[in-house]
Amino acid sequence: MKKATELASRRKFLQFLAASPAVCLANQASGQNLADIYAPEAIGKASDAVNVFDFHEVVKETLQAGHYTYMAVGADDGGTVRANREGFQQLQLRIRRLADVSNIDTSVELFGERYPIPILIAPCGSHKAFHPDGELAVARAAKSRGVEQMLSTVASTGVEDVNAARGRPVWYQLYPDERWDANEALVRRVERAGCPVLVLTVDNIIRNRDALERFRRDSNPECQACHAKGSGVIPTKPMFVGLPERTGSRLFMDWDFVDRLKNTTSMKLILKGIVTAEDASLALEYGVDGVIVSNHGGRAEDSGRSTIESLPEVVDAIDGRLPIIVDGGFRRGTDIIKALAIGADAIAIGRPYLWGLGAFGQEGVETVLDILKRELEIVMRQASTTRIDEIGRDLIV
Repeated sequence: MKKATELASRRKFLQFLAASPAVCLANQASGQNLADIYAPEAIGKASDAVNVFDFHEVVKETLQAGHYTYMAVGADDGGTVRANREGFQQLQLRIRRLADVSNIDTSVELFGERYPIPILIAPCGSHKAFHPDGELAVARAAKSRGVEQMLSTVASTGVEDVNAARGRPVWYQLYPDERWDANEALVRRVERAGCPVLVLTVDNIIRNRDALERFRRDSNPECQACHAKGSGVIPTKPMFVGLPERTGSRLFMDWDFVDRLKNTTSMKLILKGIVTAEDASLALEYGVDGVIVSNHGGRAEDSGRSTIESLPEVVDAIDGRLPIIVDGGFRRGTDIIKALAIGADAIAIGRPYLWGLGAFGQEGVETVLDILKRELEIVMRQASTTRIDEIGRDLIV
């Protein structure tokens, strides 16, 4: 308790110090860098977090090294991971003044459902690598905050248990396989579980992750969360149990596959990984129900192009005919409002909620969502917008 109190007092002092004109002038004169004042630091409890980066500091120190590397690294040199963050800095906000912003409504509607914030939980695999409660902790956090959760094909918990923890069926993300019977069996299981939306990932057919491969040469982690006890071998994922054996190949995937999948299921079909106007137009032509502008968090390919840079051409091609979600690098409320201004209907987060999960379980995920909601409300007030549908391209330059 004493340590937590001291930490809170220190943070308040540093925040005051950073805002002090005298200190700013003094540091400018001396050439001292104030970056250390703004730098995140490891925290003792979720409620101590100032922003989502504070959770990252915790998991860097506490997660098993292999699991942290799995989450953190990108493809090739990691250029697209960096681009996803840097892309937001290329956009500035045009702040309006003198509007009554006493009441802010951050809610959005997707597929007939109303959500309190335009933030979804993106599909990420193997949550038990980050916390023993894994996907169940995330589902409980999604339930308490009223947000949508997308469950990964390679989740460490089955969809039925996740639905029970969420209190209703979640959206399900599909990594397809070249064996059609394996795909169909998995889709039927998800349909029986009541999932309303199928999210087909199209941006991860093959990848090269140097950093992770180098780490694997020197590390054979043995943990019961995601490896068979004492073997270092990852066992069959819960969603594959009792289904036809998968080959693991996704190289076959084309638009004919999309068409076949859509005609196989009653679920709404969203394509995750659309980043160009051409593919957005084809998504319309093939009758899908929505798209997610995504580059797999920079983990699947190193194009060097951020999703926020890809978003405008997709929005223009879709022209309001389908819901558009975007993920990749979202860490701040200012990031979110920029995407909404371009024309996204909502955004999805991946690494930030994994940081929260790894640091403090369900409470960590909830706090990440709370922080982003608070930051979004702040910037909406600054921009004189009280509802999501008031946010337009005139807000950014």
